Amino acid sequence: MNSTRILIVDDEAIARENLCHALGKDGHVTDVASSGEQALKLLRNNDYDLVISDLKMPGISGIALLEQVRTLSPTTEMILITGYSSVSTAVEAMRKGAYTYIEKPINLDELRVHVERALEKRALSAEVIVLRQSLKATRDPLPIIGQSPAMASLKTKIRQVALMGCNVLIQGETGTGKELVAKGIHKLSPRCDERFMAINCGTFTEELMDKELFGHEREAFTGAGKGQPGLLEVANKGVVFFDEVGELPLHLQVKLLRVLQERTFIRVGGTREISLDIQVVAATNCNLAALVDKGAFRRDLFYRLNVVTLTVPPLRERKADLPLLLNYFLEKHATKQHRITRIAQDTLEALENYSFPGNVRELENIVERALALGAGETFTPDLLPEEVRTRSASLQDTKTSHLMTLEEMERHYIADILAAVGGNKTRAAAILGIDRVSLWRKLKRLHVEKECV
Repeated sequence: MNSTRILIVDDEAIARENLCHALGKDGHVTDVASSGEQALKLLRNNDYDLVISDLKMPGISGIALLEQVRTLSPTTEMILITGYSSVSTAVEAMRKGAYTYIEKPINLDELRVHVERALEKRALSAEVIVLRQSLKATRDPLPIIGQSPAMASLKTKIRQVALMGCNVLIQGETGTGKELVAKGIHKLSPRCDERFMAINCGTFTEELMDKELFGHEREAFTGAGKGQPGLLEVANKGVVFFDEVGELPLHLQVKLLRVLQERTFIRVGGTREISLDIQVVAATNCNLAALVDKGAFRRDLFYRLNVVTLTVPPLRERKADLPLLLNYFLEKHATKQHRITRIAQDTLEALENYSFPGNVRELENIVERALALGAGETFTPDLLPEEVRTRSASLQDTKTSHLMTLEEMERHYIADILAAVGGNKTRAAAILGIDRVSLWRKLKRLHVEKECV
């Protein structure tokens, strides 16, 4: 059995000696301090199971020492020694976290009982911490639904890169769940207790990027008022997720590159450099390498981001996950009035034959629609959108003739969404899970606008 280590704090030498002698006979290792200041030095350099301290001492009192102990070593227990006149103060100390108090003159038998119980409590607290860490390690913290080989491989890679702390580039089509992958990296990383900050690069103008990312000093511009930290400063020590990084204009890519290289930045209107300690995760639904070749994306920024690449498979390549995803979304969006407990075989076959250009996000929308329109507990084919029923049927005919490109599928899907919402781009962007600026760029790139006018 390992010896427990106890720190005795008292400004009276005889009291320290008596306590050391009594506890030493019981097999405890003891250190002594003649003041609160000396005790703090020992606490910063050593681990103690228990601190026994006089309540009233010159300088740092027992109460003040207790507050420091709670900060420096939260699992260390503390017993206070008090005179009769300060019992009320000792009771207040117990409310602040002390294990108990003992009145002077000290009864050594009573002291031994309290010491053993305090040490038992400390050991139990340590066991609870170990148990929680064990449960956390055995429980899958990844918020990603899927057991197909493609997803199993992706989850393995997420676990590996999360511990590395390097920059990660996540590639995948719209709606595949790239932000979920980024959150999974954060949850499994050593930075899991720090901030996860998602930043959508598709919304940035130069002025907005400066103010949002870097913050500003007091009166840095008209209407600035008091100083404000930027998103990077708020997320320091954590994980920053740059979504849609391929949408970032070239002149703004330079600013992001400088921050990633130097790991420092200056607030708008300021002169002081602020250090930055973050893990960077970026995501794109574009082929960044192709954009680099076209001169639309900086090669040096691409290499800076692309330390490790993770590719999220589209839903059409992991159809084995459909039942799991359907059950998850049916449970997630169910209400007392709208609940589906069964999926008709024809419905499942129609979904399996559908190409899902909007991927998992589109499937979630389909489930929400079925719950809103359905009157019974079965997900029947008539609850599927028309385009799912017709395209899943026509897909069988096109397998031997014309297979649509990814751009064609994305164009048709966005056109369908716009048609369904009467051309309302704000609603269409919300359904697609992107902002209006990104939607506008897709409409322009895919030439969708003409189809919807």
